[in-house]
Amino acid sequence: GTLVALARAESGGRGDTESDGLMLEGMFACVSNVSFDPKAIAALERRVRAKAISLGEFSSYDMGLLWDAQEDIRSLKSLLLFGMRGVAAYAYHAQALGKSDPAVTAFLYEGMRAVGSDLGMDELLPLVLKCGEVNLAAMAALEEANVSAYGKPEPATVELKVEAGPFIVVTGHDLHDLKQLLEQTEGRGVNVYTHGEMLPANAYPELRKYPHLKGNYGTAWHNQRKEFKDLPAPILWTTNCLLKPDESYADRVFTTAVVAYPDLPHIGAKKDFTPVIERALELGGYAETQHRTGLNGGTGTTTGFAHDAVHDKRVEGEHLSRFRLCGRGSRPAAGEQALLREALPIRRRRAR
Repeated sequence: GTLVALARAESGGRGDTESDGLMLEGMFACVSNVSFDPKAIAALERRVRAKAISLGEFSSYDMGLLWDAQEDIRSLKSLLLFGMRGVAAYAYHAQALGKSDPAVTAFLYEGMRAVGSDLGMDELLPLVLKCGEVNLAAMAALEEANVSAYGKPEPATVELKVEAGPFIVVTGHDLHDLKQLLEQTEGRGVNVYTHGEMLPANAYPELRKYPHLKGNYGTAWHNQRKEFKDLPAPILWTTNCLLKPDESYADRVFTTAVVAYPDLPHIGAKKDFTPVIERALELGGYAETQHRTGLNGGTGTTTGFAHDAVHDKRVEGEHLSRFRLCGRGSRPAAGEQALLREALPIRRRRAR
């Protein structure tokens, strides 16, 4: 409701830099699995409220009105609201790298004013469709920011083993946080492993150049409570993939950016990861190298399929009309994949 007040206060058009930052941070914090800390949410709400008041009359919105609205209106406003949260997450990461699209932030103000207004289906449906268009613009801005900062992603084979010695696991998808951690751990004898949605980081040349970015630990984000149990290393959460920590690893959980959990250490805006590094050195990691497998077996996985990365000289001249990607990330599905492969007219080639 307070974000609606900020959008109303900025009704003259696009907000200033501070308002934009608060809008992105506030909406991202409302994404599921981001912030479980009431104190952190309250502190953010106070900052948004103070900014809205500084711009003029404060006019909040009771979100209960949305949930009690006629079902079609409730559905459209909810769809718009949830979509804008995703847009804000992309825009937040792009902003961290100095890239923003004025049209994206302007739409977030427009959309939040719509959520707090008495609009009908004919007015809300076009905004929902526009949200999809704006989301593509936000993704394009983030891609440009990432490529400018870290190079164009290239197909890379990522090892799943964990070497002996101290290490840190980074989960989420904030590449900027990962880059800063890699810089601060350089020469410290601490290895770094990605987890879950951070796996694609291994495809960026400017990140892969760090020799202590060793590979990927574990599988999907929702398996974390099982995979992190008794892990002899700290875990850094950077974005929306936090589950309630199991007691076996709760003393080695660190959050940063908008991610927060009650009574657990948080790395602030200065991004000083010293506490995480010291905890890694204290825990010591595994005494021996651990050989792990992925969801479907194997000792490694491949990431880095950027736009034209798979269309190179290896497939030129093969008269290929389409690529079909066969797989499933949530659990092993070898049987289902086998049936799909048999049903599709696929010409299989042996690797040369």
